[in-house]
Amino acid sequence: MYKFFISIFFLFVFVDAISQEQNSDDLVSSEKDSISYKTNYGLRVGFDISKPIKAQFSNTYKGLEIVADYRIKKNVYIATEIGFEEETTQEDYTNSTAKGNYIRLGFNYNAYKNWLDMNNEIFVGYRYGFSLFNQTLNSSTPNVNTQYFPANINTNPVITNNLNAHWSEFVVGLKVETVKNIFISVSGSYNIMMSVKEPTNFKTLFSPGFNRIYESNTGFGFNYTITYLIPFKKK
Repeated sequence: MYKFFISIFFLFVFVDAISQEQNSDDLVSSEKDSISYKTNYGLRVGFDISKPIKAQFSNTYKGLEIVADYRIKKNVYIATEIGFEEETTQEDYTNSTAKGNYIRLGFNYNAYKNWLDMNNEIFVGYRYGFSLFNQTLNSSTPNVNTQYFPANINTNPVITNNLNAHWSEFVVGLKVETVKNIFISVSGSYNIMMSVKEPTNFKTLFSPGFNRIYESNTGFGFNYTITYLIPFKKK
């Protein structure tokens, strides 16, 4: 009988010890979970380095683009790109140059869950794009070139000013903080032309900020940027 009560006593002591240890572990875990890591909120500015690199290897292209974004929520950023482009396009019967300025404005959503206080991004986004430009038809050849009626190449430039284009962009990209507050980003976009003002009797083949305009009124874009974060606050 005494052995029974002694066994019951030691069982209660053992269970109580396990319970206290479990409560201690839960308290430590709760304290760890309660630790919050603050991240920087501010303005991030930089430029697209792919455009000057492209200009170095091509005598038909010039371009410069400034990029910026501002963090408004934990995973949401207002984003914009402002730039200038000049591109000469050679087709079978025409040679033309488009030159002008553009702006893209929209947002990015960061779908990547950062560890601790890191600020890396895997993002998707949207932009509305608008450009003002002029187009020069440098030369053209009538499509009537035969053995008996050779076509004469027209080399008198025809300039059309005050052209404009409106489009939408769907963006996906990756942004990595390589050094404190310095980010490198790679992104691509699928562009859909909403409207474009055409020259008389000639199709616009390139719009600054949009790139090449294909038959389906769609296009593609690419950005490789370096930006610096100017932190305003942490939260």
